[in-house]
Amino acid sequence: MGDLTQDELQKQVDFEREMIPHLDSLFNFAIRLTTDPIDAEDLVQDTIVKAFRFFGSYEKGTNAKAWLFRILKNSYINNYRKKSKQPQQVDYDEISTYYETVRSEQSDTTDMEDIYYRDRLDDQVTRALQRLPEDFRTVVLLCDVEGFTYEEIANMLDVPIGTIRSRLHRGRNLLRVELEEYADKRGYSKD
Repeated sequence: MGDLTQDELQKQVDFEREMIPHLDSLFNFAIRLTTDPIDAEDLVQDTIVKAFRFFGSYEKGTNAKAWLFRILKNSYINNYRKKSKQPQQVDYDEISTYYETVRSEQSDTTDMEDIYYRDRLDDQVTRALQRLPEDFRTVVLLCDVEGFTYEEIANMLDVPIGTIRSRLHRGRNLLRVELEEYADKRGYSKD
């Protein structure tokens, strides 16, 4: 591999300036889609690789975050389709140690990352979001958590804006029903 050309160096600088500030938001969205930190990291990495490869088709100065979220969402859908067509696989190492794990009956983990994400993701709001059908959950997350406009979401998901409004309305209603008891316990009124 030789030295990079001036154009290649400029591509790297432009990419870092436009795309890298959105990594945290990408990871947050990925973890909500996958519910697994390792899968989320893989999804974000895949997104960044694709974004860099196709950076020439990105129009500088436009909404980089929306462009990245669209790539991430498409990657997630493609990965889901690919996995759903594969037969269920089992890791041999997991099977070979299964009996030892059962015999010891010790369930404590010392993996700090596992403890961190289990505590972060094991609240009632996150579980309620995960119970929403994927189409509704995605729109609620993109609009209410990430702050995208209806137009941006419609563009990311390749659906009409009316569909976004409908999914958002239905998703919020389903979420409201899921969280009524949670809100009552914390003193929120139904007004």
